[in-house]
Amino acid sequence: MPNRTPPIPTSSLPPIRSIEFDQPLKWLVLGWKDIARHPFWSLLHGAVMSIAGLLITLLAHDQFWLLAGAISGFLVVAPVLATSLYAMSRADERQEKVDATLLFKTWTRWQLHARQDPAGYWSLIQFGLLLALAATGWVLTSSALITLAASQPIHTPMDFIHHVVLAPEGSLFEIWLVMGGLMAAPIFASSVVSMPLLLDKRVTVMQAVMTSWKAVITHPVILAFWAFLILGFATLGLMSLFLGLIFVIPMLGHASWHAYKDLVDTRHLPDRLSSEVL
Repeated sequence: MPNRTPPIPTSSLPPIRSIEFDQPLKWLVLGWKDIARHPFWSLLHGAVMSIAGLLITLLAHDQFWLLAGAISGFLVVAPVLATSLYAMSRADERQEKVDATLLFKTWTRWQLHARQDPAGYWSLIQFGLLLALAATGWVLTSSALITLAASQPIHTPMDFIHHVVLAPEGSLFEIWLVMGGLMAAPIFASSVVSMPLLLDKRVTVMQAVMTSWKAVITHPVILAFWAFLILGFATLGLMSLFLGLIFVIPMLGHASWHAYKDLVDTRHLPDRLSSEVL
């Protein structure tokens, strides 16, 4: 039974390292290298996400707000869904075996160690719920804006394209995009390193989120570039009828682990062992 190590005080967050402007491109390269080491397990994650996206579209293709809500939630909680990709990259660094057992333990063993590590208990679910709440807030706010300002009722994706995107008058679409960016920014700032940190070290959700914000405040331009790359690749994955997600999801998942390792100096934080709670 592992000894319980108390989490660090919230007021004492880990230092953020200096990085170069082109570091996000290096993270993507490292992500591809991780895929090359474990192509089956990495691409399996992407295939599952791709199939989920296709199913969402098939079920909600004629219900715009249901489709928008499902895809928004899908994208927002992606950092949580990529947890086992982080675990694979961490296992490579620790020279541990990457197999089905590792993936299974990543998603199940956290339940077995609540008493030894209360700081980590439910951390995955807690953070996932926070992101899901943020996605719900965006959909409700977006729905209210479009419903009040659109010239015609919006029921289907084609209605949105005709009466919002291609509307000859007004700037509703531009306002909608700006509002989406303003709401997406704090979500990104809260999640850029949070899940890898929760997986790797014994910290609370609040400490992980605050560390993520600290990284963004320290490197606003570089991490804005990183956010742009994530958005660009995610858009390509979605626009390719979700087939591109087969490669995009594992690439971004593995790359996010390397982003965390380059950004956060965790030498003085207590480790979370591979067999322990998430």
